[in-house]
Parts: sequence; C-alpha cells; structure tokens
Amino acid sequence: MHKKFLPSDWILPLGAAMLLCAWPALAAVPEASVAWWIWPLALFVLCFVLGMIAVPAGVGGGVLFVPIVGGFFPFHLDFVRGAGLLVALAGALSAGPGLLRSGLADLRLALPLALVASATSIAGALLGLALPAAVVQTALGVAILGIVVVMWRAQRSEFPLVEQPDRLSQAFGIQGVFHDATGRRDVEWRVHRTPVGVALFAMIGLLAGMFGLGAGWANVPALNLVMGLPLRLSAGTSGLILSIVDTTAAWVYINEGAVLAVIAAPSVIGMMLGARIGVHLLKIVDAVVIRRLVIMILLFAGLRAFGRGTGVW
Repeated sequence: MHKKFLPSDWILPLGAAMLLCAWPALAAVPEASVAWWIWPLALFVLCFVLGMIAVPAGVGGGVLFVPIVGGFFPFHLDFVRGAGLLVALAGALSAGPGLLRSGLADLRLALPLALVASATSIAGALLGLALPAAVVQTALGVAILGIVVVMWRAQRSEFPLVEQPDRLSQAFGIQGVFHDATGRRDVEWRVHRTPVGVALFAMIGLLAGMFGLGAGWANVPALNLVMGLPLRLSAGTSGLILSIVDTTAAWVYINEGAVLAVIAAPSVIGMMLGARIGVHLLKIVDAVVIRRLVIMILLFAGLRAFGRGTGVW
C-alpha cells in the first residue's frame, strides 16, 4: 500500500528551499535600491515560516532567527541579537502561565537554574556588545555549527531513570509528580547531577546573552539527559527558564539601544503567528523530518555566519 501524499509533506521543505535560494539574491541587491518597508515585510514572512518550522522541530525561534537574519539581512548584528532575544522571549512568556497551570513546568526546579543563567546572560550580553561585530559573527557561526552537532547527536529519553537524587536537589526539595496525559498516569520525578546542571546552565546563559539565541536547544538536553527530568517536564520547564533568562538579557540590549522596533516588531509578530500554525502542523507532520530540515538550515546559516565574520563569504 502506497503512503498517501499530503500537502504538509512538501510545503515546509519547499518553503525552506525557496527561502535558502532567495536570501543570497536578496542580500546581493544594493540597499539603496530597496524601499525601506521591504525589509520589515521580509522579516515578517521569514519569521512566519520559521515559526511554523520551529514548533514541530522542538527548537526556539531565536536559534533560527539570529544566524539567518544576521547572515542574509543588512542589519547590524547587535540589532539582530536584540530582536532574537525578544523573538525567543515572546513565545516563552505566552506559554509560561499555561505550563505552570498544567503541571508541565516546575517552579522549584526552574528558579535556581534560571537565577544562575540570568546572571551569566547579563555578562554574555555585555561581552557580545563590547566585542567587534566581526568577532561575534565568527563566534556565532562556530556556536551554530556546534548546535548542529548537538542536535544531530542528541538522544532523548521519555522517562530517565534516577535511582538516587543528589544532596543539593534534596536540600532544595526538587522533586514532585506530574500527570502524563499521553499515558494517562501520574509520574513521580526527581533529579540528580544538580551541580553539573547548574554549571551547564551558567554556560547556556552566557551563550544566550552573547548571541541572542534563546536556549531551548540546550535547556531540554541538559534537563533531560544530564539531570534526569522526564522529557515533557523538561520541555515545559525549559520554556519557563527561557522566560526569565531572556528577559534579563533583553534588558541589557534595550538599555544599550540595541533593539529597533522596525526589526523586532515584525519578527515577533511573524514568529508568534507562524508558531500557532506550527502547533497544528505538529499533529500531522513527521517531527523527525522537520528536525532534520532545521539541522540543514542551521548548517547553512552557521557556515554563512562564519564566512561573513571571517570575510570569506
């Protein structure tokens, strides 16, 4: 029996391929010959497509937004990173209350990790704004290529086995029960390797502030694979941590004047509208295929960022 061919099987890959082909041509057009409103409109369309792709792939919008816009749009990287934090923040803030109400995020676990990551995100934002744009662009390319490797190799466990919680998690009372709607059961959870997790979130916060990426790509593996948190609870708690960390880093960019409404507004609106469609696509599109598509896009964007920073491309 042949598999039924659905429009959803080709519309996202085709849209992504069209964008990859169009960006170099758009970037080659002299800026003086392009009306100013073309760029906000292009940002809106791009972020709308990225929002549709990001949700099924399980990544935040910032990790796609910054390398792509920074590599193919004529904006200074500081403004792109500031907008990238707002893009990642918008989705996290809108989802945070619902995650807490549904029990898919734990405040007792999120707050210590978010406090550490917020402190390092301030340092990362100040460092990123102080360094020359070419240096940050090159480092961004290296970071994105590293993210590609992490996403390609990362394996996830639905319910990791934690035989014994560590002393730090016991002292903070980091444990609980959440309701697994898919399995229709209550799952007891606890964490281990908490000191290692705190150190990882310090590094994640530094990268989030420096590059404006958000950190959903790193939060979930750290919570799930390192600390032993169930996968659904890891994803929900990651969103809650993002809403705190990205708020902290975003204020640094706002205070330094590195956030422009003409860049941030169409990007945030497009991303949020696209994400609403992405939620529905998640039910009908193979998430593995979308994840591989995202990896290819990030590989291309990472090479572009590295090439632009070094002057090679």
